[in-house]
Amino acid sequence: MKETLSIGMVGGGQMGEALIRGMIESDLIASENISVAEPMGRRREYLEKTYGINGVESPAELTGKSQVILLAVKPQIMEPVLRQYSAQLTKEHLLISIAAGIPLSCIEQLAGEHLRIIRVMPNTPALVLAGASAMSGNQNIRQEDMEIAQQIFSAVGICIEVPENLLDAVTGLSGSGPGYVFTFLEAMIDGGVLAGLPRPVAEELAVQTLYGSAKLAMETKEPAAVLKGRVTSPGGTTITGIQALEEGGLRGTVMTAVEAATERSKALGQ
Repeated sequence: MKETLSIGMVGGGQMGEALIRGMIESDLIASENISVAEPMGRRREYLEKTYGINGVESPAELTGKSQVILLAVKPQIMEPVLRQYSAQLTKEHLLISIAAGIPLSCIEQLAGEHLRIIRVMPNTPALVLAGASAMSGNQNIRQEDMEIAQQIFSAVGICIEVPENLLDAVTGLSGSGPGYVFTFLEAMIDGGVLAGLPRPVAEELAVQTLYGSAKLAMETKEPAAVLKGRVTSPGGTTITGIQALEEGGLRGTVMTAVEAATERSKALGQ
């Protein structure tokens, strides 16, 4: 795959850069086989110099160089981008989109129903190669196409395949999830300051606590309820703190946040 596959990235923003970095660092794709179409000249030059990839300036140049076209653009500009590229895309191209909320049917309508298309929902921890992605393909997709997408997005974390009707829920949970986690992290830090800790100390302890808790859950594979039970002693400090969280409606609020983000993802695809 490293020597034979060529990738064309439409958009060189943070997520596009994360994917470029992941593919190169995992030795999945050779840098000279990656091209990027980025309208901002300085940004394009930065990506060229940093990763040794090819910067291009036109849809024809990108599609001519690439077997896989990866759309790393915001959903708000997906329509004009696809209209630019539709005439250049053929059955020989694999098209992968990471635009939140944009369904496969919409991409087909704009780019061509004959195309092989995969829709992926990654999240921002991909920037540190610790992302969580889910993907779904259209009716034209081959098994080897899904394997290519799996390898690309596994280079920046984990990637699972789900039916497309679940991708909005994926967006509400893991796509938007880092925002919920950072809000909780900020609240933990402020809580430490309220309890008397200097802010730098509170921040270091809170960040490590979230990191360690997530690592424990990933490595043990035990349910969250079991792990919570292990740190919750009868009449102790943790159960007292959890009682305060329950009284404040944390559990219901988080569930509502995931549901609200899911509905917004559905609305973006209308």
